[in-house]
Amino acid sequence: MKNLLDGIEDVLLMGPGPSYVHPEVYRAMSRSTLGYMDSYFIRIMDEIKTLLQRLMNTSNERTLAVSGTGMAGMETCLVNLLEPGDDILILINGVFGLRMREIATRLGAKVDVLEFEWGTPVRLEAVAAKLNEKSYKLVAMVHAETSTGVHNPAGEIGALLKGSSALYLLDAVTSLGGIEVDVDGWGVDALYSGSQKCLSCPPGLSPVSFSQTAVKAIAARKTKVPSFYLDIDLIGKYWGGDKRSYHHTAPINMFYGLYQALLLFMEEGKEAVFARHQSGHRKLVDGLEGLGMELLVEESTRLPMLNAVKIPEGVEDAAGRSTLRSKHKIEIGAGLGPLAGKIWRIGLMGYAAREENVDRLLTALRDVL
Repeated sequence: MKNLLDGIEDVLLMGPGPSYVHPEVYRAMSRSTLGYMDSYFIRIMDEIKTLLQRLMNTSNERTLAVSGTGMAGMETCLVNLLEPGDDILILINGVFGLRMREIATRLGAKVDVLEFEWGTPVRLEAVAAKLNEKSYKLVAMVHAETSTGVHNPAGEIGALLKGSSALYLLDAVTSLGGIEVDVDGWGVDALYSGSQKCLSCPPGLSPVSFSQTAVKAIAARKTKVPSFYLDIDLIGKYWGGDKRSYHHTAPINMFYGLYQALLLFMEEGKEAVFARHQSGHRKLVDGLEGLGMELLVEESTRLPMLNAVKIPEGVEDAAGRSTLRSKHKIEIGAGLGPLAGKIWRIGLMGYAAREENVDRLLTALRDVL
């Protein structure tokens, strides 16, 4: 029987995720699998926790990696923090704000939303006015909206919520490891991310962090968390304490990969990593504009790691992406929702955010166009 794995090509992943994986991460994942309660593996888990705290700028004890992709992180935060009848305000300007609304609605929460035009950021004055009208248990926003390439004002929203009783939930799936994320400084009570974006690790893990205020709110629930697998108290007993409690069989080799990815980030240094993303972004934007292409998002609120570019007139969306993939071995992403067929999403995340990759993509785009 033919083994299809033999036909897998080395494709330069420059879409919205997963990102191009660092070779050292692949090597780390190929090491021998240990047991999920092995003392040496517990040491690796502890180091992952410490490294995540440094990356997120937090002292939150409840900082760990959920076994699942970024969507598992989103659901973990919402199923633990929300009970039926709880009031939540979701700030929406893309697909992943809509996902939050869907999950919160399924949990029986009372969901209010503020919606903003896709490709534009959340407006602080509108949020402030809404917060003056009503009190909420939870206010949720996407920091880096992957569907549009918009950088939302995470710190400013945290400042608006300071002194209120509302918990602050932030989606950092695309931002973590590519731009600054300051959990403690911004007053974030719950945050989730993903291994497959700027950390240059395969998909499969979702870093999360819960403040002490959030932990107390979970402890005060009137009902059980409706998911056993995503119950953060149960998961926390596996990740912390002198005596660990079995909760589930962890994806051991995925944790090796995340550990290596975090070590690589720290070795390069935060400022150097962020500067590399910014310089790659500037080079890409200059090159795209040189090809006559226009970006969707205004310069002041663009993300460096996710670039939404308008598809030129006369170029067919799927055909263009297909040619990039088949001829040039490069993947970029399509638009979602109302932007489907109108934009391409170009990712400069982690290991992909290097000038030689930008040059390769621009050369390929020149050929395709």
